[in-house]
Amino acid sequence: MDLSFSPEDNAFRDEVRAFIASELSPETRRRVEEGRALTKADVVDWQRTLNARGWATPSWPASAGGPGWTAVQRYIFMDELYAASAPEPLSFNVSMIGPVLIEYGNQDQKERFLKATANLDIWWAQGFSEPGAGSDLAALSTTAERDGDHYVVNGQKLWQGMAHRADWMFTLVRTDPAAPKKQGGISFLLIDLRSPGITIRPIITIDGRHEVNEVFLDDVRVPVADRIGEENQGWTYAKYLLSNERTGIARIGMTRRVLARVRDALGASGAEGRYGREADAIEAELKALEITQLRVLAAQAAGQTDPRSSILKIKGTELRQAASELLMRVIGPAGLEFVYEGEGEAPFEAASNYFTLRAASIYGGASEVQKNIIASSVLGL
Repeated sequence: MDLSFSPEDNAFRDEVRAFIASELSPETRRRVEEGRALTKADVVDWQRTLNARGWATPSWPASAGGPGWTAVQRYIFMDELYAASAPEPLSFNVSMIGPVLIEYGNQDQKERFLKATANLDIWWAQGFSEPGAGSDLAALSTTAERDGDHYVVNGQKLWQGMAHRADWMFTLVRTDPAAPKKQGGISFLLIDLRSPGITIRPIITIDGRHEVNEVFLDDVRVPVADRIGEENQGWTYAKYLLSNERTGIARIGMTRRVLARVRDALGASGAEGRYGREADAIEAELKALEITQLRVLAAQAAGQTDPRSSILKIKGTELRQAASELLMRVIGPAGLEFVYEGEGEAPFEAASNYFTLRAASIYGGASEVQKNIIASSVLGL
């Protein structure tokens, strides 16, 4: 197997690298390098810089305003972002709701939302998990009852990433409680978070940051026009969205960056013999995962979802957790130092990665659920 990139791909890499070096602000780069919380302005400004170049939506086709890149180009682009400590485009917008709008949205929804989503004129939040429906998402109980041209929504969503910054939320609701299969009575709604009846409460995570929230919906009126696709078919659209999310969750470049910090620390501490073999083993598995991700992206280029994205989710999570734990062990107590600065209490990357990634085997679909998907859809068991 030839794993080398073509001259055209290498030229594209050089173009991306030069653009990031020229356009990324030193302050934003420093925040990412040190694992500090990015401000909303950091994220918005960088995404709009990318969007002005036509690069904010790497997976979108040219017909929807994206760059129309190949799978390899998308991989190179994200790899260079991670290597340069640049923020990735906001995943809620670019990797989650954007592809759903492109694939299943009607023309009015595409015209209303796609350009604003790419430019972060609208910041989206994901409204899927609930107190009793996380890994078993189809058990959700938030209801949406039809009232003329609106739905009246009642319920609670949990672990909503960055909902306190968001303008809109894409969410799953139960529109047919009597459906024979619980997946069959779910619809996919777009909800303006400024609507009356919505309350957002912060959840401060173990690393001291405010990144997730709980969202309460009390008699929230949502126009039927803001439903994606057909009523009671939301599970189909959610599966499509989650397949895209799980592909991005591998974040190979992020793990590679943590490993580089491990190597630096090993060189400084003289502990290469003790931990070097662990770093080598993670690096070898990371290369295998990289090849798998390229194969999955190639399948998605034809507009297909691919159950192998569950492999990326599981293995990518395991390697990110392993690298963050190794870094903590290599640098010792210094990894627990916290620095309080700006929005949220942001620790250095070592502690932040370690604490935050404890939940990575749950969000985006718990690892146990992903193994069931692999068993049934990949192995045919």
